[in-house]
Amino acid sequence: MTATHPAASRGLVAVLIALFAIAWFAGIGARRLVHPDEGRYAEIAREMAASGDWVTPRLNGLKYFEKPPLQYWMTAAAFRALGVHEWTARLWPALVSFAAVLFIGYTGLRLGGPPLGLAAGAALGGSAWFVVNSHFLSLDAGLASFLGIALGAFLIAQRPEATTTERAAWMLAAWAAMALATLSKGPIGLVLPGGALVVYTLLQRDFALWRRLHLGRGLVVFAALCAPWFVLVARSNDEFLHFFFVHEHFQRFLTTTHRRIGAWWYFLPYLAAGLLPWLLVFVFGLRRLATAGPRAGSGFSWQRFALAWSAFVLVFFSASGSKLPSYILPMFPALALLVGFVLVAADLRWLARLNAALTLLAAVGAAALLLVDRPLLLRFGGEEVQLPSLLAYRTWLVCALAISVAGGLVAWRAFARGGAGGRMLGIVAIALAAALTFRVAETGFDAFRGTRSSYDLLARAQAAHGPLAPDLPFFQVRMYDQTAPFYLRRTTTLVDFRDELALGIDAEPHKAHATVADWQSAWSALDQGYALMSPAEAARLAALGVPMRELARDSRRVLVSRR
Repeated sequence: MTATHPAASRGLVAVLIALFAIAWFAGIGARRLVHPDEGRYAEIAREMAASGDWVTPRLNGLKYFEKPPLQYWMTAAAFRALGVHEWTARLWPALVSFAAVLFIGYTGLRLGGPPLGLAAGAALGGSAWFVVNSHFLSLDAGLASFLGIALGAFLIAQRPEATTTERAAWMLAAWAAMALATLSKGPIGLVLPGGALVVYTLLQRDFALWRRLHLGRGLVVFAALCAPWFVLVARSNDEFLHFFFVHEHFQRFLTTTHRRIGAWWYFLPYLAAGLLPWLLVFVFGLRRLATAGPRAGSGFSWQRFALAWSAFVLVFFSASGSKLPSYILPMFPALALLVGFVLVAADLRWLARLNAALTLLAAVGAAALLLVDRPLLLRFGGEEVQLPSLLAYRTWLVCALAISVAGGLVAWRAFARGGAGGRMLGIVAIALAAALTFRVAETGFDAFRGTRSSYDLLARAQAAHGPLAPDLPFFQVRMYDQTAPFYLRRTTTLVDFRDELALGIDAEPHKAHATVADWQSAWSALDQGYALMSPAEAARLAALGVPMRELARDSRRVLVSRR
């Protein structure tokens, strides 16, 4: 099709990218920010934009050195240019992950032609874990996307037909992408590609590969992009180097000090669910990937390198003393290339049967959700106040599964049509339906914002009692709701709370109250002020006679004023 109708093919690709862009970006501001990650990373960027200090990140007015600043810079720039909103807070991870999907598609095109390019891009753009994390405000989408771009540039550089000049250019692009990954989340941006390279060369005995990395110029590019901020922030903050490199990275990996413990198989369920709807395609294609991958004249096999990359990421984080579900996201660009390879080569009848099974499963899931009764829903919610949220979210899930069924039916018709065109149309239909399915399911999570975000609590307080004066003290007592400063558009003062803000509090202790007793003295001396606390803490302080006027409450928080 590409050879006979190049213009039509380019037009079709443009239409597909436009449809994918709509599915990808529509409604990125529909949800309120949730505690903790979304509130944290939006607030750091908001404070950076407000203060104009682009070197020292701050959270709630306190120094915060857990991660590098690239995403803070990009989000702060979006806030300044487009305003402070939920959609501008999520714009950078959505943009960079969209670019990664396109680049993985381009990588597939250069490695195996248009069919592999389309299939690989579709596989990444329709993978559950990549879609969900790309629209959730954290740093993992940026890290995974730049690592995916680095992987793609590396694989393009190692093609047997690459010229010397072309190989050098693509390898320098890979080094630049690794630098941006490092500026997104730290040294892991270099550790993961390096570890994958070591594993691959040991298993394949392909040590000649190291001579094609352009190490000298690559390290210069890497340092030129990364070093300036590290030098500037270290010169301005004596505590940075030890905290960032020792506490936040070495101790996080080697110890359980961050209290994010998991068994060795912790990531396997997330990997299985995250690869939907392509899980079985990958599992049944593993043998083909391990044994049938064509090897370049240089001895290099991109399929086996992608397998080594995926395996190293999984093993590396499984061995870590700190685990979070999103840590394995850098696996997915490599897995998408592998899935794309299997999709192009697999028997069309097998793909049709697999699609039929997944479509039937989605239909059964939607029917089961419609039939489930309230007592069973409460078992998932845990408390009765969650029932309205569960009922609302059930509706979103049913709609999401209905989209999946519709996409499956379109794919079924396409596969039945047969031929290369039917195969590609079926793959695209599954991918677009999957992307929309996961987007709708994630958007519907806003049904739980009453307990995950301070937005409604603050809105109710201001609707009932008038705007909260921006110049009055605002305390958070024995808690820290990460979304409160963002929605208040101001920082708060912490009371008897340290956690991840301990370094900032130690550096500037005058910005917090170490004990509740200390705060009580300051609170009693105020003419007016505000405080956020748990219902249990509010009841305890009220019993002690602390002067408070309740403005609003929910199941997690109580907002009070001095009078």
